[in-house]
Amino acid sequence: MPEALKKLIHSISYLPWIWEKSASKLAFFLLNSNQNYIESLKNDLVNIKDKIWSCEVCHSLTDISQIQCSTCKNSSRDKYCIAIVEEYLDMISIEQSGSFDWVYHILWGAISPINWVFVWDLNFNSLFNRIETSEKNIELIIATNPNIEWEATTSYITEQITTKKLKHKVTITRLSRWLSSGYLEYADNITLTNALKERKEI
Repeated sequence: MPEALKKLIHSISYLPWIWEKSASKLAFFLLNSNQNYIESLKNDLVNIKDKIWSCEVCHSLTDISQIQCSTCKNSSRDKYCIAIVEEYLDMISIEQSGSFDWVYHILWGAISPINWVFVWDLNFNSLFNRIETSEKNIELIIATNPNIEWEATTSYITEQITTKKLKHKVTITRLSRWLSSGYLEYADNITLTNALKERKEI
């Protein structure tokens, strides 16, 4: 097998949910693809690093030319209701599930020492700053996956709000138990919508 093909298969096999056999099939698909498609794919791969930026408010993804994402810039959104999510795809799932008018805060992970993810690795400081500088009371919706990592993350948020004496400015709610056996990214729209609408105060 040519070295270039071996290296491509090896690189593809690093992608999540791609086994060696699937990596080989994808590599041969690319080998036999039109040159214009290959050039377009190459440019797209480069652009995801060069032309995507993090929103300075919520840490969502946006074009590098934009300081804030479209959600944060939308004046019709309720700036005093913030859904806290782990990943960008969680936010997308919620957006697709119904016509909610709140804004978001993406932590980009959950506290998990066993996986070497600690408090300082996540976007907590900017979250607490949003609360401290808010002109009105805020509802924080803990829109999280039901696992041990998110229990630790939720506990940290509630403890810090108490420590920073922000309890008078915050109401904390979390999803109902509709998602007790699944993740936001994979939940169907009806289940996720119900979990959000029937959220409970902590």
